[in-house]
Amino acid sequence: MAASPQVIASAAALVFFVLLAGDVSGVASDSRGGPAARRISRDLKANETSSRLVLGLLQCRLSISSNAAPLHMHRRVAGAVADPEAIAAAVQMAIQNSTARRELGFFSCGTGNPIDDCWRCDSHWRLRRRRLADCGIGFGRNAIGGRDGRFYVVSDAGDDDPVNPRPGTLRHAVIQDEPLWIVFKRDMVITLKQELIMNSFKTIDGRGANVHIAYGACITIQFVTNIIIHGVHIHDCKPTGNAMVRSSPSHYGWRTVADGDAVSIFGSSHVWVDHCSLSNCADGLVDAIMGSTAITISNNYFTHHNEVMLLGHSDSYARDRVMQVTIAFNHFGEGLIQRMPRCRHGYFHVVNNDYTHWEMYAIGGSANPTINSQGNRYLAPMNPFAKEVETRTHTNFPNCSNLTMLASGSDGSHILISVSIGTAQVTKRVDTGNGVWRGWNWRSEGDLLLNGAFFIPSGAGASASYARASSLGAKSSSMVGSITSAAGALDCRRGSRC
Repeated sequence: MAASPQVIASAAALVFFVLLAGDVSGVASDSRGGPAARRISRDLKANETSSRLVLGLLQCRLSISSNAAPLHMHRRVAGAVADPEAIAAAVQMAIQNSTARRELGFFSCGTGNPIDDCWRCDSHWRLRRRRLADCGIGFGRNAIGGRDGRFYVVSDAGDDDPVNPRPGTLRHAVIQDEPLWIVFKRDMVITLKQELIMNSFKTIDGRGANVHIAYGACITIQFVTNIIIHGVHIHDCKPTGNAMVRSSPSHYGWRTVADGDAVSIFGSSHVWVDHCSLSNCADGLVDAIMGSTAITISNNYFTHHNEVMLLGHSDSYARDRVMQVTIAFNHFGEGLIQRMPRCRHGYFHVVNNDYTHWEMYAIGGSANPTINSQGNRYLAPMNPFAKEVETRTHTNFPNCSNLTMLASGSDGSHILISVSIGTAQVTKRVDTGNGVWRGWNWRSEGDLLLNGAFFIPSGAGASASYARASSLGAKSSSMVGSITSAAGALDCRRGSRC
């Protein structure tokens, strides 16, 4: 008898876990690696000579990664593709085809957004919920979630016992071993006592109800595969832990302190987060680390947060070279500061997003990530003192002069600050010298750069891509407003289009 797709994929996920387990045990004991896996931010205090120049201009922060696992030989993991350029090209083709069909009148409600145009025009979406699983694009396009399983209706917003959850609760649904498409009976606010640890082949589908996961722990996707999270509000997530939590019908265990991410993706593959509204959490809004790959983050509305999105565990964790993430059609809105995203090692396709607010920078990276920015709209902040400056960290840095200032940290390190009033940098190479990052492949193509925003390309595509961005930016990004106009959780009601 042939094995089912779920059995095959579960076996692949088990192999994926075994490959990573050795590295994880060397980092720390909990889902985010405890203190060794957390990001540490230190305020640099300007030295006496420089403080008068810096005062009123900016506050510099130096991100310092803690000691992590040693480098290991690179191995292909489940979900990673051999040619990420081909996936990026497929996304572009899907966008172009959807736009062409809209212009020809095939969709009366079409926006040119290929994900939305796949299902939102159907007023009977409620009867065909699982169709959503066939609408993904990018690296997470094969995430089917609970498409092949039964529906599970969440009727109870409670979370009284994370070890023995009641039937009808969201926790009881996500820990099951079988594929499930999880929906909600009514509007509800779910305040989780501990991390919501998901099992493989699950879809959380908030359409048709106003669902908030808020004011407690939030979602952990750890060593699993095929997860879809759609149409929910996730906000005000708090650190939790030092407690027993169930992760499947047959297993529960001790969890140390979780950082308070809205969505934490740890050693997992085939994950799609779509049409969610995320804000104001203790740590990140979406963090993916420890060799996670085959991820799409799309149509989300991010607001009121500092460190929005971390993709990559640490500069020394080489397994994140397999990480492949598509970030498409999102609105990065009011109250955001940095990391939209902050990348390490892998391949990141940032396409047709609307960046209307940031205070420090939009896209950052270290450890040679490949960043392919296409057709985005970058609107720099109005406040000249909140505009990003270039930073390079050194020790024993030579003399500074002219428009540069030297700030000193308590650990003896220095940071060279090059002030550029009236401009706003989209990109930031974190703690890296020019001679290193100039070889990184960061490309801009068709991006619209407004209010003095600028993108510094590098690597193989630097000169040609930057020239194309200057000449084609308005054309390639002219649809961003309509494509992202419905970003975030949708108001979907029975018998009408979402």
